[in-house]
Amino acid sequence: MPRRNRRSNITPPYVLPRDGMTFIGTQHVEGPRWANGEMYCVRQIGASAAAKFYVCPGCNHNIPPGVSHVVAWPRDSGRGGDDRRHWHKHCWERR
Repeated sequence: MPRRNRRSNITPPYVLPRDGMTFIGTQHVEGPRWANGEMYCVRQIGASAAAKFYVCPGCNHNIPPGVSHVVAWPRDSGRGGDDRRHWHKHCWERR
């Protein structure tokens, strides 16, 4: 009779909030010049994780699926990450 693989009831070493504001790899950086020094949460999205079309607010061009990019939103917006914007990496860096 084959051996069964048993699941262990080990909890993960971290628990992320359900509001989407905190993810592993999120950085807190100073925002663009027009944001008057407001702090932003910034997350790098790899090419394999980019599954939808987005419009970059920096250049108004599409970010197609499969292209790595940056997601940024104001840290103290109070909206729970609802105002996230997807940027091309070069557009975010030259902001």
